[in-house]
Amino acid sequence: MKRLSLPAAALFAFALAVAGCSMMPGGDSGWVKLIDGTKGLENWNQIGDANWRAEDGAIVADKGKGGYLVSKSSYKDFQIRAEFWADHTTNSGIFLRAADPKKIGADTAYEVNIFDQRPDPSYGTGGIVNVAKVDPMPKAGGKWNTYEITARGTNLVVVLNGQKTADVNDSKLAQGPFALQFGNGAKDAPGGAIKFRKVEIKPL
Repeated sequence: MKRLSLPAAALFAFALAVAGCSMMPGGDSGWVKLIDGTKGLENWNQIGDANWRAEDGAIVADKGKGGYLVSKSSYKDFQIRAEFWADHTTNSGIFLRAADPKKIGADTAYEVNIFDQRPDPSYGTGGIVNVAKVDPMPKAGGKWNTYEITARGTNLVVVLNGQKTADVNDSKLAQGPFALQFGNGAKDAPGGAIKFRKVEIKPL
């Protein structure tokens, strides 16, 4: 058997180590992708009349009186990672643990808001409507953003672009599907576009 030179042996050992690490638990294991670029509408139930569609590497809505993409599965404890682009006038959000999958709202789910022009900014972008205020309210309009949301028992944590914006305990809702929103703006003005290019969930 031909002996490996020292540099070759070191390289071989490094390759084995990398291969071993790639098979270890952790990393992105357990994550389920529901939207990945232009794919994913089949993973949701649509309610309302928003014009959800695949376009330019994302799932997009920009017309209609309002609507939701509702997950087909129900979740109790979980983490969500979502990459989204919002217009400056967008009224959107991610609704958690919805009590009624056919009637989504801030009273029947936890609404992690995306709404830079919300009349009451204390529950605007980065906040959980009627549960966790955000001050100062960050702005998401006109750029790609990342939400990382964790729901574990009564604890709800929201991180927007690496900055924690909400950390609260609330026991009102324990389980249910989650939903993505396209809504009208202030005083029922037409809402701006919302785009989701990646949405994934990891049950805990």
